[in-house]
Amino acid sequence: MAINLINPTGLPKIDVYRQVSVATGSKLVFIAGQVAWDAEGITVGEGDLAAQVEQCYLNIGTALAEAGGSFDDVAKLTVHVVDWTPDKMPSLLEGISRASAKLGITPVPPATLLGVAALDVPDHLVEVEATAVLD
Repeated sequence: MAINLINPTGLPKIDVYRQVSVATGSKLVFIAGQVAWDAEGITVGEGDLAAQVEQCYLNIGTALAEAGGSFDDVAKLTVHVVDWTPDKMPSLLEGISRASAKLGITPVPPATLLGVAALDVPDHLVEVEATAVLD
């Protein structure tokens, strides 16, 4: 495996991600920010943050598979949430959990969560981008 996820001594241990990923592979995969579109470009989960997060992660899984990888190869995630407030965390985690169950994974690469004013279309509440490293 090209990615080793670690929590260094001296940094807090966060349940939903690891602080560091060490990549040793040779093929970089950059996945554009995924929004809650299905394969036909229709927004999934209008007004439902958890459903949209789930769809974003499923879309990343699809993109990774096409590149010959999986979530095990993800070195970094960046999550953009419209009008972020901490009370949205349970919905965010619910969406990740539902996608994880469908994909049979536990995605814990380093992640950055950013609050943003808006995304590409008003119906989109979240966008997730990924960087992966494959052997």
